[in-house]
Amino acid sequence: MDILLNNESLIRLSCFVGVLLVMIFLERIMPYRPNKASKKTRWLANLGLVALDTLAVRFLIPVLPAAFALFLEEHQWGLFYLLHISSLVTFLLTIVLLDLMVYGQHVLFHYQPLLWRLHKVHHTDTNLDATSGVRFHPVEILLSVLLKLGVVAILGAPAAGVIAFEVLLNATALFNHSNIKLPKNFDKLLRLFVVTPDMHRVHHSIIPQETNNNFGFNLPWWDRLFKTYKAQPQKGHLNMTIGLKEYPDPKALDLETLLLVPFHHKGT
Repeated sequence: MDILLNNESLIRLSCFVGVLLVMIFLERIMPYRPNKASKKTRWLANLGLVALDTLAVRFLIPVLPAAFALFLEEHQWGLFYLLHISSLVTFLLTIVLLDLMVYGQHVLFHYQPLLWRLHKVHHTDTNLDATSGVRFHPVEILLSVLLKLGVVAILGAPAAGVIAFEVLLNATALFNHSNIKLPKNFDKLLRLFVVTPDMHRVHHSIIPQETNNNFGFNLPWWDRLFKTYKAQPQKGHLNMTIGLKEYPDPKALDLETLLLVPFHHKGT
């Protein structure tokens, strides 16, 4: 476990870069929607945000979820230890329950006005691709890590499960934001197990009734369970408009502007 924890950053970075490169390649050979915004501006902003997010977490959060989980393991603290659940079950439950937390957090960030100010940075992207999956304001990422630490503490989640969840969440976020076209029958089958690009694209519609659906990032079950699932956008994937009405110009959404979005008084 020490080896796994000591190499957590390398494992996560390797998986992130690997999946990102695969998705960029697939977007070139099997794109779905035409690109209507400058990739240079968007990619600099999106990848700049993930760099700032990483630095913010490393310097401002004293302990990361995986290391905290290892501490809990050493002291046998948390719900899983009280219930004496097997290691395999706790591993799987950690992934599922942390994913449920992310779903709930996502819903909260949409409906709580102050939190929406942070989260709408993610929704200002007018042209989805894999890099959109990392377009989050640093303050939102910090709050997310703190929430994750709280859930890990309550559960007594194993470090291996926490690391596996982090890797899966990053990989699926890149996948379901990607601009790739999957065969309809394959997409229909796949979205029974994981959030697909077509499923998540609905969530980025400019129409509020569609934006406030399909909150899942990894597992698709929560949207169906809590009745926030919408199968398709009303205008179709090729005709739908992505983004927010108050931020129509992608050229104006550079890294500096995105960092200041929560302090603007546009929209709600």
